[in-house]
Amino acid sequence: MTQKIVPVVLAGGKGTRLWPLSRAAAPKQFIRFIGPKTLFQNTLERISDKARYEAPIILTNEDFRFLVAEQAREMEMKLSSIILEPVARNTAPAVAAAAVLVRNMFGEDAIMQIFASDHEIRADEIYFDCIDKAFAAAQSGKLVTFGITPTEPSTGYGYIEAGKDLGRGIFQVERFVEKPSAERARELVESGRFSWNSGMFMFPVSILLKEFAELAPEILEHANESVDRDVGDLDFTRLDGEAFAKCPDISIDYAIMEKTELAAVVPSSFRWSDLGAWNALWENNNKDADGNVVEAEATLINTQNSLVVSPHLHIAAQGLEGMAIVASEDAVYVGKLSDSQNVGQIVKALKASKKTQAMAEIHPTSYRPWGGYTSIISGDRFQVKRIFVQPGKQLSLQKHHHRSEHWIVVKGTAEVTVGETVSMLTENESIYIPLGAVHRLANPGKIQLELIEIQTGAYLGEDDIIRLTDDFGRN
Repeated sequence: MTQKIVPVVLAGGKGTRLWPLSRAAAPKQFIRFIGPKTLFQNTLERISDKARYEAPIILTNEDFRFLVAEQAREMEMKLSSIILEPVARNTAPAVAAAAVLVRNMFGEDAIMQIFASDHEIRADEIYFDCIDKAFAAAQSGKLVTFGITPTEPSTGYGYIEAGKDLGRGIFQVERFVEKPSAERARELVESGRFSWNSGMFMFPVSILLKEFAELAPEILEHANESVDRDVGDLDFTRLDGEAFAKCPDISIDYAIMEKTELAAVVPSSFRWSDLGAWNALWENNNKDADGNVVEAEATLINTQNSLVVSPHLHIAAQGLEGMAIVASEDAVYVGKLSDSQNVGQIVKALKASKKTQAMAEIHPTSYRPWGGYTSIISGDRFQVKRIFVQPGKQLSLQKHHHRSEHWIVVKGTAEVTVGETVSMLTENESIYIPLGAVHRLANPGKIQLELIEIQTGAYLGEDDIIRLTDDFGRN
């Protein structure tokens, strides 16, 4: 049994509302927007106090498992477990499975806190005071949600009405309200009884499981089965796909919180945003003297109240007011901040064309268990990539049927196997991998290995990899 909070981080969501940096294969929780850390890493930082929290449980999916592991490694953050959801089933099945896992790992008396991995939060004294209030309420048997004090009559959030005062800054939940119209939102805010629904929760595990058994038994039954039949895979745990897929696709709000008589809310005035659009990123970050938020190498002339984000390209802008300029390695978005809620229309248009479909879904940088790669340029029968390999890791022993490769080391030390020959390469040294040759790349050093790979051949797809042996069990 633990006296600490068991944090459960939901990190499997796929979203494109912050395109072009956020895409289906690289959603916003894993992207560095402002500052050196991603939203997921900022979430890990908020739960890094070992006196308050146990090591976290992360729920994610197959596509993001290596992103989760690598970004936690960068933070030197120990994780209790990385749980892989086999199919997307909204938050109620995820929370139910997490509750079963927490009970099994930490005991029935454990208190679990549910975190979204893609929210921006100022973790100050006000924030941790709210956490302490919620912990006390959960210990007394309440299912607690955090209601954010509204700063405006927003139509983008659901609302929670506070009812009976339970003392110590806790209120009984009177009701939940769906995302309202603009007029209705003004009425809710002006009443002073409503707060934004943050999607953050604190639950006593035994009480939550009892409520699932009474209010959503089908979810609990299949969540239990998915945990009972889980399978270990390297550092990950896979929930049973057949059982989990039987869970209804429903949120924890609908399944439990709107039905239970034990729901309580902590009115919370700490700074919070779900970063649902580029204007939210502008609103929630420090601005220069002209009202601009700039995370880029940029030259701005007569430009005010704008957002400029560009990890790679130098941005030059002149005569702009209230604009968003966001550049990734392969695309640039330009639009009014006031219209940035509608980026989904851009993404929909990109997906509608075969020429641009991949741009809406695939990020130029892909992560693997050994490191990853960034696509730099591609053309007819050639492709250039930046490969990065973590210390002590190696790629599979493999060969290609349709391409040859040239590797040029730019940082670190590479151990390269080609056929029966093993070579050690350092910075500015290169090697050629002929078509069909059995080869392997490894990093025997203590720092990240980086190299430029030039592929040439008739077919350059990622599926032209014949793995002979692999440290990570991939075919």
